[in-house]
Order: sequence, then C-alpha cells, then structure tokens
Amino acid sequence: MKKLIQTITNTNPEGTITHVSLLIFRILLSLELIVAHGLKKIGVGVSEAEQVPNPLHLPEAFNSLFADAANLVFPVFVIFGFFTRIAVLPILAVTLTGYFILHWNDALLVKDTPFMYSLCYLFLLFMGSGKYSVDHYLRKI
Repeated sequence: MKKLIQTITNTNPEGTITHVSLLIFRILLSLELIVAHGLKKIGVGVSEAEQVPNPLHLPEAFNSLFADAANLVFPVFVIFGFFTRIAVLPILAVTLTGYFILHWNDALLVKDTPFMYSLCYLFLLFMGSGKYSVDHYLRKI
C-alpha cells in the first residue's frame, strides 16, 4: 500500500509513467487536431474545403499554406516527437490567433476549442516530447 501511495504521489517528471503519458498525450492531441481541423481545410470528409480565416491580413496563399501546415504537417512532427518544441510554435500561432483574435468576443462554447488546443500545445512546448520520441533518440547521438 505504501508503494502504491508513493507511486501515485510521485512528482518526479523523469518516471516512466510521465514519458508514456507524454507519448499518448501528444499522439492523441495531434491526431485530433488533424482529423477535426486539418482534413476539413483540404476538403477531406466535407463537401467543400473549409475557408481559412485571415484575421491578420497576410497574403492569402501564405495564410492558407501556414494554416494547412499547422493543422496537418506539424502535428505529424509532434506525433513522432521530431523537433517537437519547434513544431509546436506554428500550431500555437494558429490556435492563439484563433482564440485571441477570431473568437475573443464569441461565446465560451465557441472559443474554448482554440483555448484548449493552445493550453495543450503550450504544455508540450514546456515539457518536450519525452523519452519515447525521435528528439530523445537524436539527443543520444
């Protein structure tokens, strides 16, 4: 019983459970971003591709390419744990823009999605990808 309590209350971020949790968390989070938001932007699963908002008035081609990459390409990097902290930055750029610019005045039920994605990817930015990642393997070389 004492061992179980120690395991549950352990705050050591180097434990195996932490690395397994980071692996599962980054895979499920990124898959959800790809399926729920990325595929719609290229027209998969919908009758017509979703129009990418451009609240910062960037060149349209760049805005669309950046949003598509942030919702389709960079989450794949996060899944594999390949340059995770760098890959998270464009995702955060899109989600934080969605929260602070596009949905700031919307109802809480509308703006909670970019808020939660932003929190989750900020967590990965600070924690990194963990031991079960390409990043960890590259550090050992």
